[in-house]
Amino acid sequence: MTTNKKVITKDDIVSKYMDEVLEKGQKPKSVYHFAKENDFTEAEFYSFFGTLESLEKEIFRLFFENTVNLLHKNEEYQQYDMKNKMLSFYFTFFEILTANRSYVLQTLKIDRNPLKNLVQLTTLRESFKNYVSEILTDDYRLEQEKFQKFQEKAIQESAWLQLMLTIKFWMEDESAAFEKTDIFIEKSVNASFELMNVAPINHLIDFGKFLFKEKIQSR
Repeated sequence: MTTNKKVITKDDIVSKYMDEVLEKGQKPKSVYHFAKENDFTEAEFYSFFGTLESLEKEIFRLFFENTVNLLHKNEEYQQYDMKNKMLSFYFTFFEILTANRSYVLQTLKIDRNPLKNLVQLTTLRESFKNYVSEILTDDYRLEQEKFQKFQEKAIQESAWLQLMLTIKFWMEDESAAFEKTDIFIEKSVNASFELMNVAPINHLIDFGKFLFKEKIQSR
């Protein structure tokens, strides 16, 4: 009598990969070794991921996806302004990171070259930048359309840099319940939105247009 082998899922592979990294303190040498030690085939792996590197990137994207899914389950979230949506994202995202802290700390420090460790955050970066664009409101958008695309990219990049700095702070935080990270989040997000106040910039642009017109008319 033959027994049916359990069909492995994408979540199964992600879970097995995280467990292996934690238990062995290093990444699998190859897809072959990873599959063989976890009782599934390479074909099953490749049905979900092209490489081990793409799997690593997907784990951090899933942290992001789970965060956004939790946020959208809260009816009040939809009524928040941009700053409070960002604060909600941060606190929820870092709760998820904390639940997986051992894996995050190990995988972001596993290579001596920090740049190689950060490669696995590239998919997270794109997802987060798209999220920032989605919650960007007219309160923080320049009135002049020709400057809006440049402004949006600047906001995306500065928001990503802020998230990276917060991850670094959280990784080094030794306070109980990571309360210092909570304080860092609140202060840094509040400060960034103060800097994003576009009213003075709009005034400067209007002033520049006025001077330009005056110069043209005086000729």
